Amino acid sequence: MSRRSGILEFAVLGLLREAPMHGYELRKRLNTSLGIFRAFSYGTLYPCLKTLVANGWLIEEPGSAPEDALAASLAGRRAKIVYRLTAEGKEHFEELLSHTGPDSWEDEHFAARFAFFGQTEREVRMRVLEGRRSRLEERLEKMRASLARTRERLDDYTLELQRHGMESVEREVRWLNELIESERAGRDQRRTGPGVPKADRAPEGSADAQQDDTSGETGGLPRHGGSTRPDPSDDTAK
Repeated sequence: MSRRSGILEFAVLGLLREAPMHGYELRKRLNTSLGIFRAFSYGTLYPCLKTLVANGWLIEEPGSAPEDALAASLAGRRAKIVYRLTAEGKEHFEELLSHTGPDSWEDEHFAARFAFFGQTEREVRMRVLEGRRSRLEERLEKMRASLARTRERLDDYTLELQRHGMESVEREVRWLNELIESERAGRDQRRTGPGVPKADRAPEGSADAQQDDTSGETGGLPRHGGSTRPDPSDDTAK
């Protein structure tokens, strides 16, 4: 399995965990919500869905509206198939969510992992964020060393492009630092709100569960309005 197909399977399972969807809805969500699959086609998505069905992680169901099925039949078209996550598929996705190896730190995979942080345990989120930061710090060090060696041989435009790439990486490192500090600050502030992953919730009736919720519903995200999240899949950060 290629790395990109593995990321796609992970994202499809994550979206279907939220609700059953047909192929068009899935493709739209992958393009608009996650963003990292902007260029992929139905020819990529449907083989992925067939594989997930064959593995027992998804099941195919006919569209829920009878009139839609009748209209499709009269028009000579096949009714839309809805894909639903099975119990085995949910278990497999939760297993994937717990992985924190080097693959989860790479550009596209990190973007997909981050999109489902709301379903991920706090300690796993921390390991992924710290791993991503470490990977980018290594990349930044190499970029600086390369620039120092070649600066005199570069024209002004190539030099500016190199600087732009470094600034993109530096910006994401600062963003990651903010996220990591927010996650650390939230470790002792577990709440029972609907936006908090189940694994992070305090037991009902405990002191943690009864504490004031004035800190907002942002979970581990920095609670300020001035920072914008860089796109981890930005080509300039590679």
